[in-house]
Amino acid sequence: MAVSPILEKLNAVIREIDSSGHANPTRLTVLKKWFEQTGRLPAFGLWIAARAASRAGTPDGAAGELSEEARGILTGWLRAKANPPQADAVRLLARLRAFQDTHQRQKWGSVRVIKDRNLLLVEEGLGLYLADPPSPSLGYRLAVTYCQHYDPRYGQDLNGPSRVRLEEICSFIRDHMAQEGGNRPNPRSPKKEP
Repeated sequence: MAVSPILEKLNAVIREIDSSGHANPTRLTVLKKWFEQTGRLPAFGLWIAARAASRAGTPDGAAGELSEEARGILTGWLRAKANPPQADAVRLLARLRAFQDTHQRQKWGSVRVIKDRNLLLVEEGLGLYLADPPSPSLGYRLAVTYCQHYDPRYGQDLNGPSRVRLEEICSFIRDHMAQEGGNRPNPRSPKKEP
């Protein structure tokens, strides 16, 4: 069975991490072309949001409440392969944005303060799912945010733990492409009432 060009390119990034210890995040721009096909971006956004929600742990206070709500809405989607109710996704997205809406003034400009990285990934994933139209550039940026890992030797490059995240994205792409061959509904298509 032939490997698709996108998977070949992502596997080359994984091999680069294996051989040199890191890779430049711009190597993931190859995803933009793959994301151009209808339905792929919203599905990717939901997939990232669901994975981040399942990894969110059990923080205290408002972060814990948001993590529980995100898990309730999104992990069921991941298991059932059905879209979360759009109204629930819109409401959760608004709450996530409000939760991490603190900005600090730095000498080079205003910087958003991120309290919880997993909740940021849920927010960005839901934003991609709900975007109309979604942008392949936003999908690329979400993939980079998902894969990046800080290491003092390499900074914010793709390194060590990024390899596992890239393998997860490859698995998502393989699964999604297999479903495209079937009759799976488009995540952005409205459901028809009987």
